[in-house]
This record gives sequence, C-alpha cells and structure tokens, in this order.
Amino acid sequence: MGQRRKREGRFQAGGIGCGAIISLLLAAVILFAALIYANLTRGLPNVELLPTLLYPPDGLLLQPTRVYDRSGGKLLFTFAQNESPRRYLPLSSQVPQHLPDFLAKATAAVTDPGFFSNAGYSLSGWQDPENHPTIAQKIVSELLLYNEPPSLQRALRERILAAQITAKYGRTQILEWYLNAADYGRYAFGAEAAAQLYFGKPASELTPAESAVLAAVSVTPSLNPFDAKDVALQRGRETIQLMQTLGFISSDQAAQALTSSPVFNTAVPSQQASVAPAFINLVINQLDGQFTRARIERGGLKIITTLDYDLQQQSACASLVYANRLEGAADPPTPCDAARLLPSLTATDIVAGPSASALILDPQSGQILAAVGETLKGKETAFLAAHDPGSLTTPFVYLTAFTRGLSPGSLVWDIPSSSDIQNFGGQFYGPMRARIAIANDYLAPAAAIANQMGSEAIARTESSFGLKDGDATLLDMASAYSAFAAQGARYGQPGSFDGLKIAPSAVLRVEGLDRSLWLDWSNPQAQPIVTPQLAYLMNNVLSDESARWPSLGHPNPLEIGRPAGVKLGQTNNGHDVWALGYTPTRLVVVWTGTRAPDAPRLSPRLPAGLWNALMQTASQSLPADGWSVPAGVTTMNVCDPSGLLPTNNCPSIVSEVFLNGNEPVQADNLFRTYEVNRETGYLATVFTPPQLVEQKVYMAVPFEAQAWAKSANIPAAPTSYDAIQPAQVNPDVHISAPVMFADVKGQVQIKGTAAGADFDHYRVLVGKGLNPQEWILVGSDSTTAVTENVLAAWDTTSLDGLYAVQLQVVRTDQRVDTAIIQVNVKNK
Repeated sequence: MGQRRKREGRFQAGGIGCGAIISLLLAAVILFAALIYANLTRGLPNVELLPTLLYPPDGLLLQPTRVYDRSGGKLLFTFAQNESPRRYLPLSSQVPQHLPDFLAKATAAVTDPGFFSNAGYSLSGWQDPENHPTIAQKIVSELLLYNEPPSLQRALRERILAAQITAKYGRTQILEWYLNAADYGRYAFGAEAAAQLYFGKPASELTPAESAVLAAVSVTPSLNPFDAKDVALQRGRETIQLMQTLGFISSDQAAQALTSSPVFNTAVPSQQASVAPAFINLVINQLDGQFTRARIERGGLKIITTLDYDLQQQSACASLVYANRLEGAADPPTPCDAARLLPSLTATDIVAGPSASALILDPQSGQILAAVGETLKGKETAFLAAHDPGSLTTPFVYLTAFTRGLSPGSLVWDIPSSSDIQNFGGQFYGPMRARIAIANDYLAPAAAIANQMGSEAIARTESSFGLKDGDATLLDMASAYSAFAAQGARYGQPGSFDGLKIAPSAVLRVEGLDRSLWLDWSNPQAQPIVTPQLAYLMNNVLSDESARWPSLGHPNPLEIGRPAGVKLGQTNNGHDVWALGYTPTRLVVVWTGTRAPDAPRLSPRLPAGLWNALMQTASQSLPADGWSVPAGVTTMNVCDPSGLLPTNNCPSIVSEVFLNGNEPVQADNLFRTYEVNRETGYLATVFTPPQLVEQKVYMAVPFEAQAWAKSANIPAAPTSYDAIQPAQVNPDVHISAPVMFADVKGQVQIKGTAAGADFDHYRVLVGKGLNPQEWILVGSDSTTAVTENVLAAWDTTSLDGLYAVQLQVVRTDQRVDTAIIQVNVKNK
C-alpha cells in the first residue's frame, strides 16, 4: 500500500511538471506570436485614411497630380485628360448618377472572383509580394502601402489591413472605392473618367458590354481601347463569359451582352506636356526613384519643379527657330527675344533633317532650369536622346594628364602619327601648348596624351564625373562639366539620375494636397569630384578666348562679353556637334545633329550660335563673374609653345598657370641659336671668317616631327659645318705642335711661336667643338715671347672629343693676332 501511494505521488508530481512545461511552451508561443504581430503592425497606416483619400468632395485622390514651375504659379502638366477634378460615383442605385451593377460584378469577376464571400484577403500567394488576389488587398497595396518595398512582411501587413477595412467598411464600400480609384490607362483613374475617355459618356450610362471592357482594362491598363482596340474588345467578351461561369449573370444576360458591340471614341494622342515635354520626362524619371510611378499618376500631389518658366519658353523658341533656319525655313513673324540673338545662316549651313536640343543648369545648385527636347519637323519632342559626345570628352583626357604633372602650358605636338588620327580640318599645326590643343579641338595631341595616360586611367577620370563609355545625353554632359563650373564639386540631390551619388535635380519639392511635405529638395547637396586647383586649370583653359582664335577667329560665337568656359565637340562623321559652356552660375549645353545618313558634316559653329543666344538669355540678369585663383595655383611667364622658362631665343612669352610644384625649372630648348656662314648656309667653325658669321634661331624639331616640319616649310638647322680652310701661317703667331687634327691624350705640350713687333703678352685657350661657344684659358697669360718652343701644357686626361686650340698674341697697341688648330682628344 505504501509503495503504491509513493508511485501515485510520483505520477501526480510528473503530471504537474509536464503540465507546467506545456503551459510555459504555450505561453512562449503566444508571446512570440504577439511579438511577431506587434512587429507586423508597427507603423501600420490607419485605415481611416481611405475616406480622406476618396470621399467627395475633398478626397485627395479626386484631384490629379499636377506639375508646376519653380515659382509654383505656372502649371506645366496634369496627370489627367483634363484639369477637372475626378468625379466620384456611388454604387447605390438610390441616386440618379451611380455606377452600373454590371460594371461592379464584371470588375469583381476579373479581379476578385471570391469577392462576395471572402473576408477581404486571401492567404494564397502570400509568398509572392507582387500578388494581390483580392480587391481589398489591391486598395491597401495601391493606396496605403505604396511606399513599402515588396517583401514577405509587406504581404502580411497587406492582408492584415485588407481584413481591417473589410470589417470596418464592408464589401460594397470597398468595391465602390475601387471602381472610383482604379487605373484604366491613359491617366484615366476611376470609372467615370474612363467612360468619358473611351466611350464619351458618363459611367452611369455604360452598357453591359462597355462595362465588361472597362473591367478587363482595370486589370491591365495598357490594353485599353485606344492602345489595343481589338484586344480590349476580346477581353471584354471573355469577361462576360467569365461572369456567366461564376454565376454573376444569367446565360440570357450574357448572350444579350455579347450581341452588343461597343463603339469607342476616336483615339486621342497620349497625354503629353505642351510646355517643356522633355523636362517633364526628366521630372517623372527622377521621381521614379522616390515614389512609384503609379502613385504619382494616381493623384493628390503637387510637384514643384526647378524649371524657370520664362527661360524655358525662350529656350524652346530659340531652338525651334534655329532648327527651322537649319532646314531653310523662314522665321515666325514675331520671334522671341532669344531668337533675335541667333546668328544668320548661309546657304552652306542648310542641313537635311536637322535637329537641335538644349539644356540649362545652375551649377551652384544642380537644378535644371530648362530642357528643350530634340526638334523634329518644326516641333519640340519629349526626347533628350543619347548621342556620341565625340571630342566633347577630350578635356577629361587632359585632366588625367594634369593629375600626373602636365599642365596647360605643357608642350604637345599636333603632327601625324602611326595611329592615323586626323584633325577635323585635315591639317596639323605642330608644336603648341596643351591649352591651344584643347581650345581648338585638335585631336592628334589628345590622342598622343591618351596613349601616354592609358585608357584605364582616363576611364577612371570620366567615371568620377559620371561619364560612361559610349553615347551620352545632354544631362550626362551637363552634370560632368558642372563640377568644373562649381570649382570641383557637383551639386544636386542624391541618387537623382543614373546611379550617381549626387546628380542634377529637376524637382524642388513634392507636396500632398493636404499640405503634407512628401519630398523637399530645396537645399542642394555637394559631392567633391576634383580638387579646386585642377578645376581652375581647366576653367582657365576653356575660358581663354584668345586660345580659340586659331580655329574660330575673332570675334566668334563663343565670346559673350563675360568669362565663360566653353568646349565644342564633334564626331568623326560630323553628324553630332555640340557646344557646352558655363559661367560660375549657368551652364548651357546644346546638341545639333542630322538624321540623314548621307548628309555632309556639320560645323561646330552651328550649335555654338544657339549656345550663344541661350547663354546670353540665361545670364542677362547675373553678374559677369569669373573664377578666383585658389591657393595652390601659380601664374608665371613661360616661353610659347614649349611652356619652359623664357630665353632670348623664345619667339613669344605668355602667362601660364601651374599647380604648385609643377612649375617649369628648365629653360626653353625648343628654339636654339646657331652660328652660320651666311654665304654657305653651313654651321660656322673657328676658321669661318668672322665677317661671314651670323646668328640664326632654329626650332629643334624631334625626329617624329621632321616630316611635318618639312611639309610646313619650317627651316631646319644645318647639320654640316663649313669647310675648314686654315689661314696662312703667320711666322710670328702660330702653333706648330700638335698638328691640325692630331690625336692627343693626357698631358699635351703646345708648341709654337708667340713673338713679333710690339709684343706685350700671349695666352693659349681651348674650346670644345668646331665652333666653341666657350673658351678656357690654359695656364695663364705670359709676357715672355716664345719662338718654336713650348707655349703651354694642357691636361686633357678628363676630356674627350674634338677641341679647338687658340693662340692669342696681344700687341702693345691692344691688337690681337691669333692662330687656331683642331685636335681630337682621345683619352677613352
């Protein structure tokens, strides 16, 4: 008995222990589930926001999204077919104007077949974040969770909210909301807008067949009656058949609906901005990185852009007038002010199929002030296409070289090379400073520098400015050059375009119609791209007006009466020509091209003319400031074109800029003085009669440039010496040993005679070469006359080569008699 009680006690204790463990586990599971639920619902939008968005008359989404200029006063674009607020219609048949019941059922059939029985959500498809199987889930996804990235957590939150709105508002209200907010394509949101757009009637008057078409369109808005008419009709019939299968309508109702053939409105062109269409595309593309395109189009937003409305109007007008002139068309009767600044064109400037586009940027903020899409047959399009930048990228080749010690004053050679690089004009101009090569768009020096720097180094430089190999848009080039204009920094907003850390911006701010602030880009951010010193070197080169004169002459379209860095660009076939120029406060880039494959090459003066007009217009109210010299930059005089220290032989002395530590320390060696026999043209020797010797300056042309020098008629320095014709021997003044052209070495005794009437003293000098420019005294002056004896002892142990030995006898009346021989010192 006692043993049994003990066993029962142990069993009871064990049962209590197991129960406690199960209870603890259950509590832990409940706590864990609560934590998960709390995490899922943290920050969950309030479902009471939906009436604020959709209920008339003040529902935020009943107003389309509108885009304004930087002042907020000029409307640029509306994401709708008209400016009117969207009309909200109820489902209830108690009011005259209501949504058709057939439309409601058709929408439920194609969107959520279980709509009338489910709890507002479906657990199926929860693994796919893009799947929204119920109407309630679609409303939640599009109106409440639009800014959350797809994820498992978002999918679960979507279902929680869908259950909440179904429980709170009921199925009828959810379906009514959906029908008044659904996207039917072509910026038609809501059944009323769609009915008016595609059928030209109120939604309340839609037939069953028309309702079925719209229901199908709400699933795939791109397959609408304007963009895919036959497909829309077929999908409408399929919707009617699906409704019959689901039991939503009878077979008689289906048959009657199928016999009706909807008649669509005449298709209208896709909604496009009438003002600044290319700029509006930039705005939309930029906002795509901040909000979904669907949310922007849905409505309720006010987008304030960076556009300067007046500048945009002037830019578009001037671009269209210029494109018309390029095609040979007449100007409009009353051209705009900017068009009056355009240059006249000649018959040789007429182009087949011309096009032009332009973009204006504030480099101090990165804000895009104007953008003109490519012109086509006298109209502006919405396209800012990428084109071959051609030679517009050569400054980045030279900038790479500047980081490695070269400077704007460095000597480069514009000569033919083995790579067969040709200048655009077909001529070569020989030695020049890098400054001149950049300013005049000479390709041969740029190719030589590129070969020295290497493609990888240049690619790194271009990449740091946001440029990639291949074609570039106007915005790409404007963004790159803006770093020069802003003294080394690029201003803008993060992640605006093309994955750049900081890029130009087309948007100032985005506001909700309830005055909530969705995005504020009023204050620009900066990203250092290049040092202020390197930026200044490039600005100094590109703003040097006189440096451009060899190719453009003076005056030329790039001179606007204020400091401006300008670079022209052109491609090998001349079908893409660019002009990009900037001041510290404005940057204008212009592209001009032709679509005719057999057209002759275009002159870069063509975009330069349009650039001139736009830059003057954009800068007219701004101070004519330039760029101050930063610490770390030296200005000094150098010889042109070598860039080295000036000498007496230097043909021209100019002022150049250098990074500290990169200043030249060597004297110019490109131009050298030679003593020449004026009669023979040969190099003078010590035996050439003094009266025949003259000094002439020649360019020291390297071997690789000699062919160019010959073709350019550059005189070459003589390489042969004058014939040696020793003077007759003077019995009182001569050297008898060594003999002429003797080989000597070591200690050399120079013998001869230094005597004669009025003798005062003599000396012996030696100098290297056939015509020494420097003489060295051997020993010292001697006042003792010598006859056929030792005149001096010359130590040649450290010397080698051809030397001249000169005996000078000075008379009491200061007359000097001389005797000279040549010897060959051979100590090696």
